[in-house]
Amino acid sequence: MATKAKLHSRNQHAQGYDFARLVEQTPELEAFTILNPAGQTTIDFQDPSAVRMLNRALLKTHYDIEYWDIPPGYLCPPIPGRVDYIHHLADLLSDGNDQNIPRGDQIRALDIGTGASLIYPLTGQREYGWHFTGSDIDAVALKSARHICEMNKLSIPLRRQNNPKNIFRGVIQPNDRFHLTMCNPPFHGSQESANKGTQRKWANLGKGRSTKLNFGGQNAELWCPGGEIKFVARMVEQSMDFTKQCLWFTSLVSKKDNLSPLNRILKKANVADCRIVEMAQGQKTSRFIAWTYKTKSQRTAFMKTARA
Repeated sequence: MATKAKLHSRNQHAQGYDFARLVEQTPELEAFTILNPAGQTTIDFQDPSAVRMLNRALLKTHYDIEYWDIPPGYLCPPIPGRVDYIHHLADLLSDGNDQNIPRGDQIRALDIGTGASLIYPLTGQREYGWHFTGSDIDAVALKSARHICEMNKLSIPLRRQNNPKNIFRGVIQPNDRFHLTMCNPPFHGSQESANKGTQRKWANLGKGRSTKLNFGGQNAELWCPGGEIKFVARMVEQSMDFTKQCLWFTSLVSKKDNLSPLNRILKKANVADCRIVEMAQGQKTSRFIAWTYKTKSQRTAFMKTARA
């Protein structure tokens, strides 16, 4: 019998949403709650306003984020799946840390394309105390992220990537050291492909045809020329310039079929190690790819400098 895919064991949302607790912390959420056919409390996930309010409640209840909002039309990420990425990255770092989950601001993480929501730095900082730096090419997204930081009195450096052809170049400075870089890349190769992907999603959910994006997203967040493979390939190419400054480079990969060509690209880059980490949320399976140019002993040494 096939077992239902589960979130990471440390994920606070592994048992689902406690709407009574969420509404208690964020009373405005109650107006968006409905009952599903089984009589359980939920929200209409087709409603962008409901999804945004749910995120606000989750961040306040579970991550002590008092203020959170994003501009209309920007990506409103599903928090449980995003946090899973963080937890699996913690496991990845423990491999060079005597199997201990590393905590504290000595651990440095770079979030490529941090977005208006700032979701990875917010949740990762609260869960593990890591020091995050965020980068983005979108000035509006960075303005939103800065406002979130200011309202919550958080210190999260944010850097503008001025060249859309660059990923690490122009963002990583000569004196930077990062234990990991992370990224949720644009999945699609064109606006048309992004629209078709949205239609497929709604059809799979039995909702008919729709181009409505319940989680939102600007063009740069959803698609780029060449799609996911081209973006991650460029990431691999540029990562070779920062082998001494970064321990692990990682990126989400939306399509399983993209793993084989990406593995071939990494092999040509002569990485010391490459991992594919499967993640799951309900019926959906996702994954991220991680690579490093450091041997196991070098990884351990890199982690020891963080503990010093």
